Amino acid sequence: MSVIKKIAVFGDSILKGIQINKKNQRYHVDNNIDAELLSRRFGLEIKNHSKFGLTVTKGAKMLEKFLKSEADCEAVVMDFGGNDCDFDWRKVAENPGAEHLPNTPLSVFEEVYSKIIARLKSLDITPILTTLPPLDPQRFFDWFCKSLNKDNILNFLGSVTAIYRFQENYSRVIEKIAMTAGAPLVDLRGAFLKHRKIEHLLCEDGTHPNTAGQAVITSAFFEFCESFSLQRSNMRLFRA
Repeated sequence: MSVIKKIAVFGDSILKGIQINKKNQRYHVDNNIDAELLSRRFGLEIKNHSKFGLTVTKGAKMLEKFLKSEADCEAVVMDFGGNDCDFDWRKVAENPGAEHLPNTPLSVFEEVYSKIIARLKSLDITPILTTLPPLDPQRFFDWFCKSLNKDNILNFLGSVTAIYRFQENYSRVIEKIAMTAGAPLVDLRGAFLKHRKIEHLLCEDGTHPNTAGQAVITSAFFEFCESFSLQRSNMRLFRA
């Protein structure tokens, strides 16, 4: 197993560091995830290719282009699922009785993600997955549906908490994908759930981590790197 020194990050707005500007209530990059700390502590070179709105299908195309042109890394960290599990809420509001599918149906999400992992492994690149930070369903609902017919959307959902459960289902599938593929997993969701008041870690939209939430992400990656380094050291000792 090769030593990991160079890491490429492919994810959505979570790892991009998107927050809400309190003055104009618009999204902007305010990334306080401390990649420099991780780089210094573990001797890593980290390049972040994350992009706002990225889904697993868009990410697969973006990653393939990267692999064919400039791939120079031993590991790829991936954070997909947050946009995949989302719906077109305007269409839902206009016709709540119709069939509405998420941006990426769960079966497609699992299939595409698994193919990405296999592709990376074929190139001897370690795939590292992350679970999804939990969202605040009420704040999510109020933010993304504020100008829409909320009664119609609730008719489709059944309850606001369905938003949380649906997103959680994608996170659980990520755990399944990682376990099946034997891929390392950074449990961002678990790191957030250790806190009693998750709402204090999220922006007004109930889904993007604020600066405090980004500190939780840093800690989760730090703990993962420590554990992963120890596991790799133990494997080398065992093989010696």
